[in-house]
Amino acid sequence: MEISGLVKTSLIDYPGKIAAVIFTQGCNFQCGFCHNPDLIEIKKGQIKEQTVYQYLSKRVGKLDGVVITGGEPIIQDGLELFIEKVKKMGFKVKLDTNGSNPVRLQLLLDKKMIDYIAMDIKGPLEEYPAISKYLNKKVIQESVRIIKSSGLDYEFRTTVLPSYHELSDFDEIGKMIAGSQRYAIQGFRPEITLDKSLKTRPSFTKEELSSIKEIMQKYVKEVIIRDNI
Repeated sequence: MEISGLVKTSLIDYPGKIAAVIFTQGCNFQCGFCHNPDLIEIKKGQIKEQTVYQYLSKRVGKLDGVVITGGEPIIQDGLELFIEKVKKMGFKVKLDTNGSNPVRLQLLLDKKMIDYIAMDIKGPLEEYPAISKYLNKKVIQESVRIIKSSGLDYEFRTTVLPSYHELSDFDEIGKMIAGSQRYAIQGFRPEITLDKSLKTRPSFTKEELSSIKEIMQKYVKEVIIRDNI
């Protein structure tokens, strides 16, 4: 895998677990509000896999899991082999994904390689081409279906901001993921973003985030707000 970042210890990226976080290089989406824009271009990573394995081997019994995020990990050729080695060390694995490859996602699930899935929902399905520059909406629907029926712990999540979302959008998002176990509303962080113009545009207020939560509670069992992302 092309690895460009390693957070050695995190208490927030894997719910209920102490985890290391691996950032992969490259993404097939181009969302203006991306907070890891340096990872979008598909290029060679800066950290060798062996360096990660050596670190994790020293943290057996101290860390609970490993989060694989990006970028978009599911485009990585070596993803399965990497997860296999991590699982053999005894770590649980959380995968962050944009849901663009349901076939490969199902393969990972069939091989019991994943313990927790977090899938980004960029907005209403019809808005995906405008938001992410990604055109295949059917695969997003299929990934949602696969995750909901996986039997694993999972969450759907949306980074929300007025430049891309209206309150009425969340009824559409709610219908898309209706019956899900968890949905996270992520406040927009303007410090680092692909679209530099967003740095000077307003974010949703805490009151507006609470309004989004009220809408989503009609569709999802547990709704949480992460307004300090």
